[in-house]
Amino acid sequence: MIQWLVFSLFILIALFLDLFVLHRKPHKVSVKESLLLSFFWISLGLGFGLYVWYTKGYTHATEYITGYLLEKSLSLDNIFVFILIFSYFKIPEEYRHKILFWGVFGAIIMRAVFIFTGIGLVERFDWITYLFGFILLASAVKLLTTEEKEFYPEETLVYKIARKLIPLRPDYHNGSFFIKEGKKVYATPLFLTLVFVESSDLMFAIDSVPAILAISRDPFVVYTSNIFAILGLRSLYFAADAILPMFHYLHYGLAFILGFIGVKMLVSDFYHIPVGVSLLLIMSAILVSILASVISKNVKN
Repeated sequence: MIQWLVFSLFILIALFLDLFVLHRKPHKVSVKESLLLSFFWISLGLGFGLYVWYTKGYTHATEYITGYLLEKSLSLDNIFVFILIFSYFKIPEEYRHKILFWGVFGAIIMRAVFIFTGIGLVERFDWITYLFGFILLASAVKLLTTEEKEFYPEETLVYKIARKLIPLRPDYHNGSFFIKEGKKVYATPLFLTLVFVESSDLMFAIDSVPAILAISRDPFVVYTSNIFAILGLRSLYFAADAILPMFHYLHYGLAFILGFIGVKMLVSDFYHIPVGVSLLLIMSAILVSILASVISKNVKN
């Protein structure tokens, strides 16, 4: 219980500082500021692993670090979708952090539901592990075969439902999600964008939650590693918008990670792949894909 209280207090303080201190006034986040904030959040996430080590031991600490790196790696693909969403709705850069903040806040709640439901299902039904494994393998194949991401929100069910249920005004109204005109309340494009950000995280949770359950079944390790990885997603976005397009082989590394974790779940009843091996392979996949991207770019130039 004390561990959960420490974690919850830490997250609340971090979110308060992020929204009401560091980003109290809307502004365009520069690449330099984004990198500094990303380094800060990554340091906090990895540093929390020391707390896990102190309170739960080496094995759980290794599981935490592996889960953290796994979720951080998979979240890079999520950032690509965020870039497409913001570009489509033409959201001014000074308002993007606010949308990402509340998007991450909603993700914290959704991940709790997914993770604890997933743990309960795995403990009650053994065959769920195989289902999760096949989901991850299918996601890996999809990632390999989809060369370019396309985004047509007007064709999605989310967009059609939102437009029917929520009256919409086209202006941004100083970064507000809603505006009131007379007795009617209207949503701005910022709110519609937030709906898409939340729905995209919901879809990515289908991959990331089963993947991290292949690393650990400890609720504290699974949830904290997941949330710390998500917390740095906002800051990383602003740097990633400029940096990630250079790493055009990154999706191969992510596909390998998903495929490996899928196989790990499918063979778990016959052979246990050590967490240390999983950690090494995840780190290697990301590093190799990044190095391949850099080398390929230099050769072409």
